Amino acid sequence: MNFFDLLALVLDNLGRRKTRVALTAVGVVIGTAAVVVLVSLATGLQQNANQQLGDIGDLTLIRVFPGMIGGKEGPGAPSDPSQPPTMKVIDDKLLEQIRAMPEVEAVVVREGLQGGARLVAGQLEGGGEIVGLTEEGIKAFGLKVAEGEVRLERNAIIVGSQIANNFYNPRRQRPPDEPLDLYGKSLKLIVSKYTQDGVEILKTLQVRVVAVLAETRNENDYAIYLPADQVQQLNEWLLGRRMNRSRDGYQQALVKVKDPNKVLAVNDAITALGYQAYTAQSFVQGINGFFSVLQIIFGGVGAIALLVAAIGIANTMAMAILERTREIGLMKAVGATNRDVLMVFLGEAGGIGLIGGVGGVLAGWLFSQVLNVAGMAFLAGQAARNGGAPPSIAVSTPAWLPLFAIGFSIFIGIISGLYPALRAASLNPLQALKYE
Repeated sequence: MNFFDLLALVLDNLGRRKTRVALTAVGVVIGTAAVVVLVSLATGLQQNANQQLGDIGDLTLIRVFPGMIGGKEGPGAPSDPSQPPTMKVIDDKLLEQIRAMPEVEAVVVREGLQGGARLVAGQLEGGGEIVGLTEEGIKAFGLKVAEGEVRLERNAIIVGSQIANNFYNPRRQRPPDEPLDLYGKSLKLIVSKYTQDGVEILKTLQVRVVAVLAETRNENDYAIYLPADQVQQLNEWLLGRRMNRSRDGYQQALVKVKDPNKVLAVNDAITALGYQAYTAQSFVQGINGFFSVLQIIFGGVGAIALLVAAIGIANTMAMAILERTREIGLMKAVGATNRDVLMVFLGEAGGIGLIGGVGGVLAGWLFSQVLNVAGMAFLAGQAARNGGAPPSIAVSTPAWLPLFAIGFSIFIGIISGLYPALRAASLNPLQALKYE
């Protein structure tokens, strides 16, 4: 019996018992739809979580901080409890060592102001984190502006999108009725320090806002950028001495990696040198691991429904053998082999799985779309209440899932029909023809 004869016979047999086949396939539809919906839900939650983490920080970025040597713990160095821990500074030698790594695209020093400072605009005062900016930093991280142009000039500042909302009137202890339009404004930057006697000393700079950054929902929104050399001069004034990078080091280094898949490897390499390194990619890896387990659990819950449907397929095929015993005997009498009979019944069982799988994928996809609309509305409300970014998706069906679900349904059908098919193939043709 060739393939096309087998296919025609299977379709004819399924067509003669439409009601029974449909009722049996319903169980497969429910199980397949459950798998599609639950796995799509877990995938959508994973994508939404990754999006939120992507908004928080660049996934190709590594933050490097000074390490500790000696004491009870010391990454990259032997621990010695008898010795007090000492700081392992970030110096120019380390920066060159990291730049030499093939996966690294850029290394930028992030140096903040080591003292108190505030911006004054008339009767209003505000502030933010004052950070030094270099040409290398501008090229590496591509700061996006809402107004103005990012350029380095003495006494020229670049402010984050939320700095305007930080201003308030200290006399009235309340913010202005409307946020300030800072672009192009001339402001006073007042830096303060205290002597050993507790006397406050002020240093005032007249600065001009040359650019306002676009909103990024990360630390850039609350930063005030000055040229790095000017920030260093202010820090030297605050400390009362010149800074020696070999001794004092840098506060922080930002490492940008070319390939997001290499970030964790670079992070581990920097940690092995004895420094503290952190990247948002490690959180993403942990979250992806959690959601992978969640997908397996959700898929397993749906697979239970498919296993229940498998019992229905096995029962249907067993009843079919009893009803078609004489037909089986006639097939063998006219020359059908045991393999031919086996393939016919396996084909019918697989056909029921195919019908249920296709119906389940369609039903699961439609229900996923309804769930996506409801989930998006709920998550958007939560984001608006908490001040976060609205989600882009709540339920997502991976491209591989429909094919996997249909294939698994066919597999379940064939496995369920295997025992009845073997029984049918092993029937004695003479006894089968005499069967009433």
